[in-house]
Amino acid sequence: MQKVMLRVCYALIPLVFASVYLFGWRSLAVVVVVLGFGIATEALFTFREKKPVTSAVFVTSLIFSLSLPPMIPFWMAIVGIVVGVGLGKMVFGGFGQNVFNPAMVGRCFLYVTFPIEMTNQWATPLWGGAAGLGRWSLSLDALTQATPLVEWRRGISVPMEQLFFGNTAGSLGETSALLILLGGVYLIYTKAAPWRLAVSCLIGGILLSSVLHGFGAAGVPSALVTLLSGSFLFGSIFVVTEPVSGAKTHYGQWIYGFMVGGLTVVLRGFSNFPEGIMFSILIMNAFVPLIDQMVRRVQAAKKAVP
Repeated sequence: MQKVMLRVCYALIPLVFASVYLFGWRSLAVVVVVLGFGIATEALFTFREKKPVTSAVFVTSLIFSLSLPPMIPFWMAIVGIVVGVGLGKMVFGGFGQNVFNPAMVGRCFLYVTFPIEMTNQWATPLWGGAAGLGRWSLSLDALTQATPLVEWRRGISVPMEQLFFGNTAGSLGETSALLILLGGVYLIYTKAAPWRLAVSCLIGGILLSSVLHGFGAAGVPSALVTLLSGSFLFGSIFVVTEPVSGAKTHYGQWIYGFMVGGLTVVLRGFSNFPEGIMFSILIMNAFVPLIDQMVRRVQAAKKAVP
């Protein structure tokens, strides 16, 4: 059991409960199924070597499941987590050896393979009273609501209070900015996540969106909309801060996080992908060794100067 990883799980639990309230008990079933198959996939590799599964697979499974659309088919979620844990982590040697974030590997596989289910099946969440606590799932007839980012591109504004509290269409755990921020405060307070990675990603996204929006870039919303809509905040707090696939040096963490945040704004505004942080993280994961090596060389060169 890894205490740091368990703390990340604790920070994600409120988002799991929020997904039940917003989308019904089916969302909890998705999380449980993903956890089961994620653990089983890692166990297939570790038990052969007489080693236990790690707490990290709980984090991977929770992040992956919370990044999925509410009506994702169960079999599709299973395929995604098996790919994420198996190909994104275990083939590299297991915990501490993976180059790419396993949760994002699994989600990217689903995104590319099943684009309709991953991008077009959204609905307005339940709200008020018992909301989803008294329902199994959303109605299939309601699967027409666009996400806030898509609505913004269409010229439809979404009230900021809805974005802040989570009363908007989106993935299971990415709609409530309030709960995500509270989870981030907990992670930083308990030192369960490198704060430089989260802060630099937020700075990169806010700064570039402010500049591009200020110059009138048609596809780039304001910094506040960028921060509160979509998966940007969730990714900055829970995914970018993954210690294995992220930069290790302090200066490298600033560079890595800033690039993820900035690249997310670029992909959102100038590509066909309404959500860019998944691709940004995977792209920058590939550059982590180069970034850390560059930082270490610069530091070594400074020390060598008399």
